[in-house]
Amino acid sequence: MSENVQVAVYGASGYSGAELLRLLAGHPQSEVALVTAGERAGQRLGDVFPHLAPFANMLLESVDTDPAGRADLAFLALPHGRSSTLAPKLLDADLRVVDLAGDFRLPAEAYPQWYGFDHPSPEWLGKAVYGLPELFAKDVAGADLVANPGCYPTAAALALVPLVRAGLIEPAGILIDAKSGVSGAGAKPTATVHYAHTEGSVRPYRVGTHQHTPEIELVLDRASGVATSVTFVPHLVPAVRGVLVTCYARTGFSLDELHAALVAAYDTAPFVRVLAAGEMPDAKRVTGSNVCEIGVGLDARTGTAVVAAAVDNLVKGAAGQAIQNLNLLLGWPEDWGLPVHGTPW
Repeated sequence: MSENVQVAVYGASGYSGAELLRLLAGHPQSEVALVTAGERAGQRLGDVFPHLAPFANMLLESVDTDPAGRADLAFLALPHGRSSTLAPKLLDADLRVVDLAGDFRLPAEAYPQWYGFDHPSPEWLGKAVYGLPELFAKDVAGADLVANPGCYPTAAALALVPLVRAGLIEPAGILIDAKSGVSGAGAKPTATVHYAHTEGSVRPYRVGTHQHTPEIELVLDRASGVATSVTFVPHLVPAVRGVLVTCYARTGFSLDELHAALVAAYDTAPFVRVLAAGEMPDAKRVTGSNVCEIGVGLDARTGTAVVAAAVDNLVKGAAGQAIQNLNLLLGWPEDWGLPVHGTPW
């Protein structure tokens, strides 16, 4: 496909939507034809996000706006639960859809427990492709509906899948300690992410109930062919961006063997950076980039592999990965429009 694709961004007034626009401004073959918002519908995009100068005069339209004849593909950067009703309408109108929410990542029976709603479009769940390109690129190419992965599952799966697949770590009882900046909670202000509550604080949340737990297990199982179980504990840290996951698993193998498996898995992956054996990632280094940085260490005394991964939750964990999926959908170079260099200071 050589012509430009006309893109609609639903939820353009949120953090992920704004990040989509920032990255699409540098994409060589996409044109933003429609931007929508909820409460901010009717405002100029430049009044909401002055830094998005290329789109400053675009009007934020209602989420219910019909994109027919205006767009070829829609990015849905909407709250969980909204995409599952909107995406089928867009798909029926012959648009391709990349959903950045969690509405098409799990089986239908999992939604009441993990998301708190009965899925309204279960017939589409079997048609959606899980869009983690480093693991499922062949599935993404030519798909109509892509479920863009969550930020925590992106980092955790990229860190763990090669080791589980190679039989180098025990697949049961994997512990995942995760940290995220406050932008992962979205743009709507709440007491949880208020500056006065987060400055100088680190705290775990949603222990045993976070919706990314089953997503992590599903992608590990699917990508490795091995049944896994994880204990996932996320923490909120006083930063705007960044996700760091540190995963602990039992192993009887050497550090060199663990490291070699990661290097071999991502040798040709443009957005995965495997560090030297024993070196650990830093979420600050990947800020603004579409890169996942992975490091592996070994506590030989206890036979514990420690594999850590860092991503920018708004880029590789959301908008950047969505554009990576756009490129795969349309048969374009995977790295078009996506930065590989972070802004660590």
